[in-house]
Amino acid sequence: MRTVIAVFFSFVLIACTTTQPAINSAPDSNELIGTWQVDLRPTPGAAEYFQEFVVTSIDGKTFQGSFYGSPISQGRINTDWSAVRIAFVTEDQSGPYNHSAVLKNDKLEGLTNSKGRNFLSYWSATKR
Repeated sequence: MRTVIAVFFSFVLIACTTTQPAINSAPDSNELIGTWQVDLRPTPGAAEYFQEFVVTSIDGKTFQGSFYGSPISQGRINTDWSAVRIAFVTEDQSGPYNHSAVLKNDKLEGLTNSKGRNFLSYWSATKR
């Protein structure tokens, strides 16, 4: 009986002294505000091709701005996973473009999917 009680209290002691990993605070999405130089080259060896991504305002989990000269719609921000992640839509005559990106080490790394033009492209951006 003493062994059972000792084992029980050992588990209780371990449970009480084990700490949960610290939850990182949400990163600051305001780092997105400003003008970004976007590298849209189609392959790593292709010539540089730059356009602008501009974030003009953030309101909670949404943002406004432009990408490649087109206004952004449905700009969304997620900071729940220890990084600033975004998604947004632009469009031209071929239809909508769905974009997403993550902010890492002061650089955006993103993807653009165009159903109208049938491509998925990688892009990166640095803040000006």
